Amino acid sequence: MKYTLISRKQRTQLFQFSWLFACALFASCGDNSQSQLIVKINAVQEQIMAQGNVTEEEEQALLSLCSIVSQADGLGNHGPDFGIILKDVEMVPVYNGCEELSKEETRECFKKKISTFIKQEFDLNISKELNLSEPKQVEAFFMIDESGERTGMKVRNSELTIQAEILRVLRQIPKMKPAMHNGENVSVFCSLVVTYGNEIEVEMVYIPNYPTD
Repeated sequence: MKYTLISRKQRTQLFQFSWLFACALFASCGDNSQSQLIVKINAVQEQIMAQGNVTEEEEQALLSLCSIVSQADGLGNHGPDFGIILKDVEMVPVYNGCEELSKEETRECFKKKISTFIKQEFDLNISKELNLSEPKQVEAFFMIDESGERTGMKVRNSELTIQAEILRVLRQIPKMKPAMHNGENVSVFCSLVVTYGNEIEVEMVYIPNYPTD
C-alpha cells in the first residue's frame, strides 16, 4: 500500500474545506438555538482564513466544535414542557445498582451514580491542559426520557474542549428504568454542576433557570 504525503499547507486547506463543508450543513438547519455556536464557528473560521494556517490549539477548537454540533442531542433546548424536574418527580429513574430501594434512597443513589459516572469517565487531561489558576464551574443539563434513554443535553458556555468532553461523557450514560409520576413513565429533567481544573467534581443540583442560551 502506498501513502501520499501532503504538505502542512495542503493539510490545512483540506481541513478548512472539510470544516467549511460541515459548517454549511450545520448552519443550514436554521435553528435559533444554534446561533451562539455558529458565531463561534465563524470566528474561528475567519481567523483561519486571515492567517492561512491552523495551529494545534485552533485545530483542537474546531474538533471540539465538531463534536458539539455533530449530534443534535448536544444542542438540546429545555423548558417546562419537556419533562418533570428531577426534584419534583415521584420516582426518579432507577440506575443499575439502585434497585429495590425506598424512593428517597433511589433518588440519592441515582444522583450518586450519575455524579460518579461522569467523574470517572471525564478525561482529566483535557481540564489540566487549560492550566487554570483556580477551578472553574459549568452547568450541564440532560434528560432521561420515558424509555430510560438520555437525551436533550446542554452544557452552558465554557471552554470548547470542556463542553465537548462533558457532552461526550453524558452521551455514554447507560439506559435505565425511566422515572415514574402518577403511575406513568415520564421524562425527567436533570441538572448538575461540574467543577474542573486539576481535579473534577460533579454535583447534581436543582438549577431553576432553564438553559436557553
